[in-house]
Amino acid sequence: MVIVLDLDDTLYDEREFVRGGFKKVANYLERCYSINSGESIQFMDDKLKSNGRGHIFDALLTNYGFYSKKNVEKCISVYHTHKPKIYLYPDAEDFLRRFRSYPLYIVTDGNKIVQKNKISALGLYEKVKACYITHCYGIKKAKPSPYCFLRICRKEKTEPQKVICIGDNPDKDFVGIKPLGFKTIRILRGPYKNVFKSKEFEAEYQFNFLSDINEKFLKYIIKNV
Repeated sequence: MVIVLDLDDTLYDEREFVRGGFKKVANYLERCYSINSGESIQFMDDKLKSNGRGHIFDALLTNYGFYSKKNVEKCISVYHTHKPKIYLYPDAEDFLRRFRSYPLYIVTDGNKIVQKNKISALGLYEKVKACYITHCYGIKKAKPSPYCFLRICRKEKTEPQKVICIGDNPDKDFVGIKPLGFKTIRILRGPYKNVFKSKEFEAEYQFNFLSDINEKFLKYIIKNV
């Protein structure tokens, strides 16, 4: 049995990473342009809630009269390269401990530097066998592509039916791997907690917490393929 875990919002609260990044950008802008950091953090938080992540720094710099492509790129760089102070969910920490005797893997999408910094901050390089950042292999290898999952199968010399994949995002975490036979489990938390999709997008099993998953259950779903 092989276990593959998603990273963001499955193992930790990604909002903590975002808040930390906003704080670093706000401190940079206060230092360089005397923009009050508390006000700029509030501005970014409000934009995130109302519009999502797209073009937040563009809007922030425009609001304070410092917009330029160069300044936006600098803010993005500060955000991407900051060393986050983030922590595993308690049930994630416990899950990794309980299943440490099995091959554990991470498959995550996102900017290579950002994801590496997250993985390091969470101490996951020491807790799992390997971490696959899909963007290291090209944007087309990101989820829902099964590319990294199949690499794990080859590495472990096993078949998809013996691999359990755990994630939280029904838009991409399961739809690409279910047709190949991978066993899928969705954790109902994070921004997609109350989002439910058609059957092909949903995992076979759903739980509220990783602590709800025990070894007996995982062996059962692997056995009954």
